[in-house]
Parts: sequence; structure tokens; C-alpha cells
Amino acid sequence: MKRKFSMSMRHLSCSLLFAISLLLAGCGAGDAPQDALQTAAQQLQDNLESKNSSAVMDQLHADFLARQELDRDWAKRTMALLLLRHKNIQVIALGKNSWIDSAISSKGYTEAQIGLSGADGLIPDTVRHYSVKLEWWREGRQWKLARLDWE
Repeated sequence: MKRKFSMSMRHLSCSLLFAISLLLAGCGAGDAPQDALQTAAQQLQDNLESKNSSAVMDQLHADFLARQELDRDWAKRTMALLLLRHKNIQVIALGKNSWIDSAISSKGYTEAQIGLSGADGLIPDTVRHYSVKLEWWREGRQWKLARLDWE
């Protein structure tokens, strides 16, 4: 009798551990795209701050558009001009929020309030404040910036 009880308890414990691990794995898998989206947004900020224009370009989707008309070539030229003009450029995220579209899981969004500052020589430029909206498209496990708009 005691042996039957311990066997059934062991079976119940194993089943319970298995169920919990499946539940946790399911939760982790559900959060993975959201975590990757937040990481992509942070990586974009880091790449801009470190003046790594090739890494920024790698994060842009092939069909990237800013303000519904400006393409990847515009982004490349603009980054080159800004980085040449400003020796020290800083992107300061005052607040940002990223989420995945509830209807289309391959689309994600980031809204951010940012300050953009730069310095020419010893005299710093004024900090400019922008409200930025980014639309990300997932390609495999990577999020690529597809749309950009700002005010």
C-alpha cells in the first residue's frame, strides 16, 4: 500500500513538474517576440548613439519608408550628414513603449518621446524634442524597422 502511494505521488509530482515546465515554456515563447521587439528598439538607439550607420541600415527593412515617402537611401544620406555635422550626437529616450499588433503578430510598434542633441566643436546645439512612431516588421526572429514618423 505504501509503495502504491509513493508511486502515485511520484507520478503526480512528475506530471505536475511537466505541466509547469510546459506552462513556463509557453509563457516564455509568448514573450520572446515582445522581448526581441524591445531589444530591437534599444539596439536602434544604441546604434544611433554609437554612430554605427551600417548597423542602423541592417535594422531597416528593405521596404523602409519614413514619413510615407523617404526611403533607405534617404536614411543613409541623412545619417551620413548628421554624423559628419555633429561630432557628438545623443539620442535620449525620455519614454518609450513597444507592443506587438494584436491582429498581425508580425507587426510591432514603438512610440517614443526622444531628445536629440549634438555638439559642433565646443558649443552644444539645443536639444530637440520629438515624438517618434516606429513600425517594425518581423522577418524570422528579427524585427526590422519598416515605417518611421515623427512630430
